[in-house]
Amino acid sequence: MENVNKQLEIIKRGAVEIIAEEELKAKLERSIKTRTPLVIKAGFDPTAPDIHLGHTVLLRKLKHFSDLGHKVIFLIGDYTAMIGDPTGRSKTRKQLNEEEVKKNAETYRTQISRILDMNKIEIRFNSAWLSPLNLKDVIGLTAKQTVARLLERDDFMKRYKAGEDISMVEFMYPLLQAYDSVALKADVELGGTDQKFNLLLGRTIQKRYDQEGQVIMTMPLLEGLDGKDKMSKSLGNYISIRENSRDMFGKIMSLPDGLIFKYMELLTDVPLDKIGIYKDEMKKGKNPRDLKVILGKEIVAMYHDRAAAEKEEKNFEMLFSKKEIPDDLPVKDIQKILSAEGINPTAIAVTDVVVKEAGLKMSKSEQKKVIEQGGFSIDNEKITSPFAVITALAKECVIKFGKKTFIRNKPK
Repeated sequence: MENVNKQLEIIKRGAVEIIAEEELKAKLERSIKTRTPLVIKAGFDPTAPDIHLGHTVLLRKLKHFSDLGHKVIFLIGDYTAMIGDPTGRSKTRKQLNEEEVKKNAETYRTQISRILDMNKIEIRFNSAWLSPLNLKDVIGLTAKQTVARLLERDDFMKRYKAGEDISMVEFMYPLLQAYDSVALKADVELGGTDQKFNLLLGRTIQKRYDQEGQVIMTMPLLEGLDGKDKMSKSLGNYISIRENSRDMFGKIMSLPDGLIFKYMELLTDVPLDKIGIYKDEMKKGKNPRDLKVILGKEIVAMYHDRAAAEKEEKNFEMLFSKKEIPDDLPVKDIQKILSAEGINPTAIAVTDVVVKEAGLKMSKSEQKKVIEQGGFSIDNEKITSPFAVITALAKECVIKFGKKTFIRNKPK
């Protein structure tokens, strides 16, 4: 194990808050002295099967602890997911059934292996200790906390004041999540800033079961590509870790300038002193685009490989600097797709297919606006009328939509 100061330097990178840092230092000192790794826990409810870069903020912090020799537990809340985390909810959340939870949990195993060394971590399911609890155990757990303290939770308080329903089962969620820390004898628990109440409750409940309270560490919530809202699949502002290298790099290049360094600190291993140099360079006039290239290559290399990162940089340069068309475009038979749906090939019909095939989220009115502003072309010939009949689809051609969406049309 590294010495305490070196461990703290690695652990604190990107963290918002540690409660309490002195306790963490003491735990690390004891860990080194007794050669006993700390138990590090982070819980994930398997409510969505696709892991995006926002999720990796916590996963990468788990990796830091694991690389330092500590016992990392990736906790899948299969039991608590059937209750539903009320955090940030303005109304009661729909509960998942056992089949949905199991299906989502299986996808997690595959995806987290791209970040965590599966030989160094434990995957646990909280149904292992929550399911066997009898009524006496549950009543005993509820006695460890008061309703008044639970109502201090911001989302509960807002709903209470507004006269909105709060089910008893929702009160159970933070208590059961806290009991996870008791069952695992956690030394440290990680979570997003929105989970602070739950993490603190785990610390409190441990003490009431005569355990040493866990240190809690909160990590920032990562804004998505819009630069405003938390990265979320439902908002469409996310980058999946399963994204192909082209889309992953392209999305990073579309990132607002203000998020470059936050992404670099939380999502890459670029040294902090190097990030400081980049910040100074940007203040002195360095083009943010150059820094996004560095960021994009780091992230693509992490989830693909270094060769893919170099390739996407070259493709991007060809596309935006030299105005050339990349070689490896997705190939589609647009005419066949339209014929199968019985649609005449007007500009808006073609762009509708392109939008769907490229995985974009745009309404027909948004597509129409792109066409009218000159953002739609076939073999470099702009088509500005949404109702223009397209005749070029009978032959091979390159369709461009917007600034960076290309499809090679190839009739079969």
